[in-house]
Amino acid sequence: MEKKDTISFNEYQKHAYNLISEEGKKDMITNGVLGLAGEAGECCDIVKKYKYQGHELDKEHLKDELGDVLWYIAETASGLGITLEEVAAYNLNKLHKRYHGETFSSDLSKNREE
Repeated sequence: MEKKDTISFNEYQKHAYNLISEEGKKDMITNGVLGLAGEAGECCDIVKKYKYQGHELDKEHLKDELGDVLWYIAETASGLGITLEEVAAYNLNKLHKRYHGETFSSDLSKNREE
């Protein structure tokens, strides 16, 4: 794949799938969610060091770890037989319904229906 500045979610997912090992393809849901937890933890560690240990916020390292989070989200979605664009659209629709519009509402957040 040639280097691009932007890529669609579904194109990313297709390329990510092609890079999953054959062993990994046997149980993409479990591997995906376990990998997601680990990579999210690495993101938390970067922010923790910045917030509480006097480190500079390492934005490049955080960007790298966010890419790993995206990788595992793509793997999990592939394991479920859905696309990243479906996940994104579903999530936005859920949030718009929850907040009754296009923007966040503190009041609706505090008093939302589950």
